[in-house]
Amino acid sequence: MAASPPAELSGQTESGGAQSPLRAFLRTEIGSSALLLVAAFVAIIWANADLAGYESFWHSELFFQFGTHRLSLPLREWVNSGLMTLFFFVLGMEARREFDMGELRDRKRLALPLAAGVSGMAVPICVYLAFNAGQPSAHGWGTAMSTDTAFALGTLAVLGRRMPQGLRVFILTIAVVDDFLALGVIAVFYSSGIAWTPLFLALAIFGTAVAARLLHVRRGFVYVLLAAAAWIALLRSGVDPVVIGLAMGLLPYAAPASRSNLEHASGLFRLFREQPTPEMARSVRAGLAFALAPNERLQRLYHPWTSYVIVPLFALANAGISIDASLLSQAAASPVALGIFFGLLIGKPLGILGASAIATRLSRGRIQPPAGWGAVAVGGALSSAGFTVSLLIAARAFYGPELEEAKAGVLTALAASFVVSWTVTGVITLLPHHARLRALVGKAEAIVDLAVPVDPARDHIRGPASAPVTVVEYGDYECVYCGRAEAVIRDLLGSFTDVRYVWRHLPLKDVHVHAQLAAEAAEASASQGFYWQMHDMLMTHQGSLQLPDLRQYAARVGMDVERFEQDVEERAGATHVAEDVESADLSGVAGTPTFFINGLRHHGAYDIDSLSAAVRAARQRTQVDKWRSGTDSKE
Repeated sequence: MAASPPAELSGQTESGGAQSPLRAFLRTEIGSSALLLVAAFVAIIWANADLAGYESFWHSELFFQFGTHRLSLPLREWVNSGLMTLFFFVLGMEARREFDMGELRDRKRLALPLAAGVSGMAVPICVYLAFNAGQPSAHGWGTAMSTDTAFALGTLAVLGRRMPQGLRVFILTIAVVDDFLALGVIAVFYSSGIAWTPLFLALAIFGTAVAARLLHVRRGFVYVLLAAAAWIALLRSGVDPVVIGLAMGLLPYAAPASRSNLEHASGLFRLFREQPTPEMARSVRAGLAFALAPNERLQRLYHPWTSYVIVPLFALANAGISIDASLLSQAAASPVALGIFFGLLIGKPLGILGASAIATRLSRGRIQPPAGWGAVAVGGALSSAGFTVSLLIAARAFYGPELEEAKAGVLTALAASFVVSWTVTGVITLLPHHARLRALVGKAEAIVDLAVPVDPARDHIRGPASAPVTVVEYGDYECVYCGRAEAVIRDLLGSFTDVRYVWRHLPLKDVHVHAQLAAEAAEASASQGFYWQMHDMLMTHQGSLQLPDLRQYAARVGMDVERFEQDVEERAGATHVAEDVESADLSGVAGTPTFFINGLRHHGAYDIDSLSAAVRAARQRTQVDKWRSGTDSKE
């Protein structure tokens, strides 16, 4: 039996299902963006109290000696080029997961955020150059082009349930495109003189890492050593070494845990139970690690460090400026500060909205934003928050007073982006109901993950048959996580009168010896019209699912016990259970409980708040679709 799940129903299933890294990423960014702001304020206070001390500290040399080889960098450079490499590594893994498992697995959905990302960088550059044309400061154009992923997603999370999930994925994809191009810009335009031999060496080392990935090498230390060697080679070449972080982050694949790998891990654990030796313990650990995709394991390991340590530390090292009347007057008239401020605050939204509108129009509606145009406008405003990459480039493009002015432009644009996005969101909430839904939801079709649609003729349905929202759960009657989720489902059905609930069987026979029998007993009850009564009995008494217990439950609910026993002994419900299991396999379900809401797989926590938010989003989409079909029929 598995250990009891955490009280908050974090999404762990008894057979290896896990909380979506995308959802965890977005929730973590709330805290990360708050820490980022706190660290920036601390840096500003520190710099204003003792600017010389602030600069002296971050210019302190830190070196490592390896025999006759010495690697020495200022503290600020260790943060900007060293620790930030790990930040971009995590961002690369997030992009890879979206490509492998998220909405971008439908490659057609990549075209619009790609166009919006490119345009969202090009337009701010043009705005910046309009302020700095013909001046030496024009070479700092890269400072105005990038979105801070942590702050944008953190602010979006603060906006809460008012924004659709599609907008989060849209912003994340734009941010990934943004960072890819920005790192390319840093490597080409803001690196020192290129030393070609170390650069080719770095490329060869990265090629070795790609080959190791293709050969399914799973030893983490191999990739750590290769990444460290490539980082040093890039540093020696003059190319900013943070590039290797994003490149390495794209290597770990993402995939749901397969049934065969999970069953193998269960078998290893049983062997360990019989023979608890150190050798068998190592085999169990290796089997458990193999069952999960490396992308997920690495994100869980490194993401908290990047969110709660590295990004705030970067802000502390780079955001410090001495604010006085002189700086404010200089910034107000500085083409550098004005170019950055207006490039981010106006250029970013114009670039993203303009490219999205043009792509939609040129494709005649075949390409659509994953959210409504009002939500896209909010996303454009959020994307004008430049911080991390903007300060990275500013530190390479400017010196002295111009650097201070550039930092002032970046920080004021950051604050203004929050105000503008909050204002646009407030305006949307004031719209009439249908107009608000159209502004938020949009016209893009949702991805359907449920391979076998709900069939009222065979599926067990609780709630209105014609309800616009359908929640499908694949469950196991002996799974303690399913027992915890049952209370949430009852609350959900009590809160929403327009939701129907479907239970499909997925008995995990390798870990639950009575799960198959319980599932077939439920189907035997269905033949007498007592399915849900027996379902409730089984979920209430998960620890007592042997045949005598089942007979007792059948009697309690008022069934013909003799007929029930005969159906169970003849395994009359085995075919139905097998069909459910097959449909689970087709939908990529390996653990319980797994939920689908209107055909879309629900990742992450299955507490009442998370499921309610998913139900509300599905309801909004059905309302918009219904309104649109009614409008089309009138036309």
